[in-house]
Amino acid sequence: MAVPPQLKALLLAINALLRKRRYHAALAMLKGFRNGAVYGAKIRAPHALVMTFLFRSGSLREKLRAILQATYTHSWNLSRFVFIYKGLCTLQAHLQGQTHQAHSFLAACLGGILVFRENNNINSQINMYLTSRALFALCRLGLEKGYIPEPRWNVFPAYTGLVWGIVLWLFEYHRHTLQPSLQSSMTYLYKDSNEWHGISDFLIYNKSRPSK
Repeated sequence: MAVPPQLKALLLAINALLRKRRYHAALAMLKGFRNGAVYGAKIRAPHALVMTFLFRSGSLREKLRAILQATYTHSWNLSRFVFIYKGLCTLQAHLQGQTHQAHSFLAACLGGILVFRENNNINSQINMYLTSRALFALCRLGLEKGYIPEPRWNVFPAYTGLVWGIVLWLFEYHRHTLQPSLQSSMTYLYKDSNEWHGISDFLIYNKSRPSK
């Protein structure tokens, strides 16, 4: 099907605008907003779908609403953060005439406070995900820079045992301190497996269905 001349001219004008270097910083902010929205939805929707139908009670409508709300929140927050972060980095570079490593840190700090400051399940999960990755990365950076001595043996088994030991101790004796979704997962694994009434809720279902 032939493209109408007006639409073709509009597309050419848009593409010409997108190629102009003078608008690159502003357009990068817009595309960052777009990518944040798409990535947030792609990451959150499958996770919310599984966790909601696995652990959440309620009607199908309530579950679907919870999935959509979680996906929207994650997508909206991440898109705003990317937009703010890229904008603040550009602003600092423009004011100082060049980029510095501190620009990234300061822009992300302010963006994080503005966007992720509310203590809710979505923001907590995102921050905990980043915390673990950041700590791993800092350890690697410390090794590269020589601030941390190179271990003489494989420390990963010890690290693994320590993490699992701590999290199961917390679950068994201080469960309220763990994030709700982790509590649900661990309850399913370690507590629900202690109870059954027959073959039905031993192999087929986790818990026996109420008789009608």
